[in-house]
Amino acid sequence: MQLDEVLADLWAESAELDLLVGGLAADGWATPTPAEGWTVAHQIAHLVWTDEAAHLAATDPDEFTATLKQAMESPTSYVDEGATEIATLPPAELLIHWRQTRVELADALKAVPAGEKLLWFGPPMSPTSMATARLMETWAHGQDVADALGITRQPSSRLRHVAHLAVRTRNFAYLLNDRTPPSAEFSVELQGPDGQQWSWGPEDADQRVTGSALDFCLLATQRRHRDDLDVRAVGAEAEEWLGIIQAFAGPPGKGRQPGQFA
Repeated sequence: MQLDEVLADLWAESAELDLLVGGLAADGWATPTPAEGWTVAHQIAHLVWTDEAAHLAATDPDEFTATLKQAMESPTSYVDEGATEIATLPPAELLIHWRQTRVELADALKAVPAGEKLLWFGPPMSPTSMATARLMETWAHGQDVADALGITRQPSSRLRHVAHLAVRTRNFAYLLNDRTPPSAEFSVELQGPDGQQWSWGPEDADQRVTGSALDFCLLATQRRHRDDLDVRAVGAEAEEWLGIIQAFAGPPGKGRQPGQFA
């Protein structure tokens, strides 16, 4: 998929989340979300912080390298500390800040020379992959906000980006958990929101993952526990992957508890 297409879907995903938070009263931004210790303000602040970091990676690689060194000194808390600081902004100011940073990031990604990859906290990424990662995080944090506000979102075809990223980062999830990635590709077959069939990998693979695209994305972003989802594995390696799957960079997450959203 081309960068412009992914950026258009990222814009739509951001706009949907903007609608959820844009009309909140100031005290609504203090609503706790399923992420321990995080309010709605923290969720948006995290997006701001990461958009700014991605913008830096796209525009000033040397400065971003310095950021990476700082992050390595406190890998489990560096990003959260930055987001927590941004979350102290007044809600109206935080919302404007987020709107500005996502526009600036889109412009910066478009300006990256063809074939160039961006440094990141995980493996280097192309501008298109970076935009996909930003869409994934926007969707995931949007899920936390929706859960906090008691809102059920309608899934869209934009979930394909999230699922694609989860499949592409399979080996990264293994490495994060100090495990050796399998040598063979898996087959992943998912049912999209409108009945589409989305698939990755060889059809005749021994290791297979099937189920709902929405549920697969909720699992890959660790927004639901696997016991509560329609995602199935065939094969021991596929089973292992679903236990450690992680579409986002950073240390392994804690995920959610079974039945937390029943």
